[in-house]
Amino acid sequence: MLTLAAFVLAIGVLITVHEYGHYRVARAVGVKVLRFSIGFGRPLLRWQRGETEFVLAALPLGGYVRMVDEREAPVAMADRPHAFNRQSLPRRAAVVAAGPLANLLLAALLFALVAAVGEREPLPILAAPAPGSVAAIAGVHGGDVVLAVDGRPVSNWPDAQLRLLDAVGDGTAARLAVRRANGTQLQLQLPLAGVGARADALAAAGLQLQGPPARIDAVQPGSAAQAAGLQPGDVVLADGDAAIGDAGALLRAIQHSGGGEMRLRVRRGSAELSVALRAHAVTPRPGAAPVWRIGALLGGAVPTTLVRHAPLAALGEGFARTWELSALTLRTLGRMVLGRASLDMLSGPLTIADYAGRSAELGWLPYLSFLAVVSVSLGVLNLLPIPVLDGGHLLYYAWEAVTRRALSQRVQDVLQQGGVALIAVLMAIALYNDFARLLGPIH
Repeated sequence: MLTLAAFVLAIGVLITVHEYGHYRVARAVGVKVLRFSIGFGRPLLRWQRGETEFVLAALPLGGYVRMVDEREAPVAMADRPHAFNRQSLPRRAAVVAAGPLANLLLAALLFALVAAVGEREPLPILAAPAPGSVAAIAGVHGGDVVLAVDGRPVSNWPDAQLRLLDAVGDGTAARLAVRRANGTQLQLQLPLAGVGARADALAAAGLQLQGPPARIDAVQPGSAAQAAGLQPGDVVLADGDAAIGDAGALLRAIQHSGGGEMRLRVRRGSAELSVALRAHAVTPRPGAAPVWRIGALLGGAVPTTLVRHAPLAALGEGFARTWELSALTLRTLGRMVLGRASLDMLSGPLTIADYAGRSAELGWLPYLSFLAVVSVSLGVLNLLPIPVLDGGHLLYYAWEAVTRRALSQRVQDVLQQGGVALIAVLMAIALYNDFARLLGPIH
């Protein structure tokens, strides 16, 4: 229910802001607006304000602003000066561009609000990379703190992620400045050409956030952990010769043990000791593969830093982050068109709903950050020069500005049909990706 509520609220806010941008500028330039609708289909709620009918409809996955336009219906003589099609080219372009720009403005203000209130973000501490991965070959160690990517300083994991994703998308070597646990600072070269821009690009490159420490919080009575003498507060450092950098590494080691003997090196207070144990198998459901357990509850937290800015600096941070994300979105889309990025980076409504619920569970600040990211995506995507989208109409107006004549309605109709087909294909790919992420690859 939380996921559904968070998703509906997010979509409702983003659509309302987008359509209000169109509505507000249309009114400002003298266009008469007949209807402002959030959603499609049967109206659930409607009210009249001045010359405009406001509607909340049954299907909330979109909205529209219906203006007086002689191309759509006969217009009374008194209303003709207020018809959209009779406005000057700059005014029509302003009305069309206002929707996406309203989404980008919303994103900037939300990012600024989060920056002003302050939020705890994970420190950019890298987990031990998988053997043979790009990060492992480059010499990355578990516990390395990222200081900069390609000369651009980072102070928290979201910043590091953004820089690293951009570097992976470029497909060239990236310079990674790190600080080791002993204080040594190093410059590492990451050969990213073979990674490819895809949804799991950072994981494939071996660049992941280090999880919480493998600390024992509780031990179940009668379990393998109790029999081995593990106690709450113990921190597991290694399994045999393999270092255990975080709780995730310990969980993986337990599964890989397959019930064989594990020799754990444990820190208890200021002392270190060795314990031997065997995980026991648990079958989650009949016919399923066994899952291995030692009977211990893991705790610990990822180290964080408080990211907070003064009000004016926060406003600048909001606009800077919006610009940066917009540019990254455009570059990623360009790489997809050129075949340099995988289409599995496209996400649809199911993924958005999933992240809406997850961010809402974390609190209102993470939810606002999520809302800002989606608002950037909505604004940028609507500015793409694809017929049907706002950017497609702006493309028509650019043609009109250059040739001094409007594109014929017949040509526009053909382009609109092509735009609808392209959007349908992209939506199908996005939905496939959604189901693949939630249910596993579809064959």
